[in-house]
Order: sequence, then structure tokens, then C-alpha cells
Amino acid sequence: MAKRDYYEVLGVSRSASEAELKKAYRKLAMQHHPDKNPGDHTAEEKFKEASEAYDVLKDPKKKQVYDQFGHEGLKGQGFNGFQGFDDISSAFGDIFGDFFGGGGRQRTGNDLRLDVSISFLDAAFGIHKDVEISKYEDCKKCSGSGAKEGTSPNVCHTCRGTGQVIRSQGFFQMSTPCPKCHGAGQIITDPCKPCRGEGRVLQKKKVNVNIPAGVDDGSRLRLRGEGEKGPHGLPPGDLYVFVHVSPHEYFQRDGYDVYSRLNITFSQAALGAEIEVPTIDDQTKVISIPAGTQSGETHRIAGAGIQNVRGYGRGDQIIQLIVETPKKLNKRQKELLHELAEIDGNPVKEPLKGFFQRLIH
Repeated sequence: MAKRDYYEVLGVSRSASEAELKKAYRKLAMQHHPDKNPGDHTAEEKFKEASEAYDVLKDPKKKQVYDQFGHEGLKGQGFNGFQGFDDISSAFGDIFGDFFGGGGRQRTGNDLRLDVSISFLDAAFGIHKDVEISKYEDCKKCSGSGAKEGTSPNVCHTCRGTGQVIRSQGFFQMSTPCPKCHGAGQIITDPCKPCRGEGRVLQKKKVNVNIPAGVDDGSRLRLRGEGEKGPHGLPPGDLYVFVHVSPHEYFQRDGYDVYSRLNITFSQAALGAEIEVPTIDDQTKVISIPAGTQSGETHRIAGAGIQNVRGYGRGDQIIQLIVETPKKLNKRQKELLHELAEIDGNPVKEPLKGFFQRLIH
């Protein structure tokens, strides 16, 4: 099913201000929030749709891409919408705090961001990179329990071990982290010294990042569960990898097509030629330049471009042909060109010499 226009989803004009976007989203979120509509899948989908629209339009960069290229443009930025309520809660923690009096549901540890720089060709063909990050991991001394060795945590009596308490606000009933145990569901009376009862310590860890073929500069990858381990036994958040692609000295990219320039001589353009050109596959292909080629014309090699990041074939390589005008000619070359000019009926006169030439210079 085709996605609806984001402005239509929020019911705002394309010139809506940030405050107007937030107000429109708040109204829809309160109307369709899953906690207000338990078991209503239609309401949940509308809530996700509104959240996705707001996430794009509140971000100036995403909004600019969407206004120019629509939904397809966002795919090239690594944005594929929200997959579930957890995604929305993570992206709109501040909004939910405004709506429901703070205390949004922390279900995991913190998400992390990692910026990775790769070459143009690595982006074209994909690469596995081992990176090192610092993040909170389970304390080895207490195996993540937070309790001193030989002791155990006690069940929190406030939430009865659930880690959540139910609060009413108007017609809403919101489940929020227990203020006594902070969502852990348990109380530690004798904490582990290395982690001070949190059950986690800051460690360095190597992570293998699989960067798929076809990613573009600014793409974002999500590694579920590779974020920080949450306190008091909460599962880890996610790791978001932002990809930065270095430019290539010969190739340029436009979508999944690759562009390059090829200088040819006047005689090659006039008479035609067979010329080898490099491709991103580290190979050469022979292309036929037809007689009478004009400077600026292009030649296309089908399937020699960038791999579609979703695996749907490859783009093309488009070669722009540039006819070079020789700057220095020997005597024989000049004679031949003069002869050609005479045949064409456009004889060429020698440059002015003497007084008038000195005036020009």
C-alpha cells in the first residue's frame, strides 16, 4: 500500500511551522496512542503513521529531501519508517514527556551513535569493518545482577517486581517506570562494588559492522542490541552507524548511476574510435565512439553502476565525452588543418601580427 503524503497525514500545509507540526502531531498521538486504544490495530497504524510523518518533517534535512524527492528520496537516506512502538518511543521521548507528564517508558539501555568513513568503492561493493566502541556491558563480577557476590536482589514491593506502575491522567492510563526501583523490579540492598549496584560497567568492545553494497553518503544503519546495556538488568539499546563516503577522483555518483568524463581528440571525435575506459569493477571496457561525436555527448554502459542497496540490480555508468582542442601544433598538423579548412570552404587566416597583435596583448 502506497504511503500517504506526510503533510496530509498531519493535516498541515507544506509551509507549517515547527510549532504547528508539533501541535498537529500531539493531537493525533493523543487520539491514536496504543495505551488509549488497546488491541486496536487501526489506531496503532495511524499512530505509527503520524509519528513517522512528524519524525521527517521536524528534521530540516529530512524535510528538505522529502519536499524535493518524496518518499523515494528518504530511502536513499537510510530511513524506512518505524517498525514498532519501541522505535517511536525512542525517537519521541521528549514529545511523550510533554504529552504525558514525563516518565516515558525506558525499556532498554541507551542507543549509541558511531560515525564510519569508507571509500567510494567500499560504498559501491560493501565492506565489513571492525570498529571499537566504549559502552556499558554486564558486570562480570556480579553477572549483571548488581548485587554483591553471594547475595541476591529483593523484589520491589512498590511495583511487585514488574518494574512498572500504573498512573491515571484524565482518561489515560499510563504505565511508567517504578520510582522506587527505577524499572528494575528489584531492590539491591548490598550492591556489587565494581559496578556500584548498576550491574554494568564501561568497557571497550569490538563490533563488526556489515556495510551493504550500495550505501550512500549519510546512510544510517541500525544494529539492534549493540547499544549500551541498561541499568538494573535492562536489555541493551541499539547502535546507529552513520556512513560517510569519501569522493572518488574519477567517478561521481547520482543515485545508483556512476558518472565519469573521458577526454578524446578531435580526430577521434571526427572519425570515430574504439577506446578503453575504466569501470568501478577495477576493469576496463571498450566503448565505440561514433564518427562525428560532439563534445558533451554521453555514452552509457548498462549495469556498470552502483548496486541497489536492496539488491534490485545495478545502475549504469554514464561517460561524458569531452573533445579536447590541441594547444600546440607542429608544422605538419597545422598544414593538415589548413587543408581541411580549405576543403570545408572555411579557410583560416593566420593570426594578426605586428602592431595590432601588440595592442591585443
